[in-house]
Amino acid sequence: MKMLSFLGETPTKALQNAQKECGSDAVVISTKKISSEDTHDENMYEITIAIEEGNDRKKSIPKKRIVSPSKSNKQVDVQFYDFKDQITNMQESLEKVQKTLWEPKSQLYDLNIPPEFIDIYNLFEKNEFDPEMTYSIMKKTIEQLPVSMKSNPIKINNFFKLILRRIIAVKHEIPLRTHQRKIMMFVGPTGVGKTTTIAKLAARYAYKLGTNYRVGIITLDSFRVGAVEQLKAYTNIMRLPLEVVKRPEELSEAIARLKDCHYILIDTAGGSQYDMDKIELINQYQQHLTETPIEKMLVLPANVKTTDLYEIYNSYSSLHIHNLIFTKLDETISYGNLISFAHKTKKSICYVSVGQNVPDDLHEADSNYLIDCFMNRQVS
Repeated sequence: MKMLSFLGETPTKALQNAQKECGSDAVVISTKKISSEDTHDENMYEITIAIEEGNDRKKSIPKKRIVSPSKSNKQVDVQFYDFKDQITNMQESLEKVQKTLWEPKSQLYDLNIPPEFIDIYNLFEKNEFDPEMTYSIMKKTIEQLPVSMKSNPIKINNFFKLILRRIIAVKHEIPLRTHQRKIMMFVGPTGVGKTTTIAKLAARYAYKLGTNYRVGIITLDSFRVGAVEQLKAYTNIMRLPLEVVKRPEELSEAIARLKDCHYILIDTAGGSQYDMDKIELINQYQQHLTETPIEKMLVLPANVKTTDLYEIYNSYSSLHIHNLIFTKLDETISYGNLISFAHKTKKSICYVSVGQNVPDDLHEADSNYLIDCFMNRQVS
């Protein structure tokens, strides 16, 4: 946008001069009267107009001498102003203002985000954090955070880390006593990495915790081609016992054969979360162990949509899930859905898997680790 000035003996003549030079698209910005120092000369009128710039916008606008149509033919210097930089600055300011406006997916909420919180707010959005929880966190923080802290980005970050630490539900390992036994059943849809996770945990319990626990593995997965062979390969390498169970009534016998093991890990058949027949079959297996406590672990992939996580959970909730394991953290850059999902389902995260290497790419769940993933948008 260019600003140009034209003179005339009357406002009408000044406008005619402007239209003659710039066409009828010129927009009048202002009109003012210019008094002449010479009392014999007539007063002039200056009109300022705005026109769209041409293609070559970066070139500076030189001064131009316009001959006023007065009788004395006195020359007047007129400066053509280029307001491009000012307009650009105004556009940038407007963009900053737009970023401060809360735009929730639900129209029930209306919240203005202070400029100091814009970066952290954008981080919550990019991590696909639950919108309702984001709104609640932002609202409380705006109300409760001392003014002295709001101007310090480091303190703001630390404050939000503290909030996330309170939200994240994790369950830490508790060492088993000498004669204690723990049975864990792993459930979840196809392709989430249940079998690989079981192999990682078996190696962890047997060789990496300082105490070499005795570990046994049971597989109920006779549907998937190669499932038993995959576990056999792992158990042969780690020298661990493996039981293959094909009918619900055989499960208690397999557990009895592993009576000397501290940990018994049960692999189940995967399938679509909508295949309720397979989920019911898993339920039949556990119904044959009503007197035996079994901890059910729902294995979920981190690289799926939040809606998919809830669909999986709702389908497997009939099995009375105790805790969560998240796999494939290395295949996503959004970690807010993990945190908010665990919080809203009131289930604790026990382990996270960050790759395919057995057993190194499995970590005990830790709130600080998950917060680092959240803040950096990548696995540590």
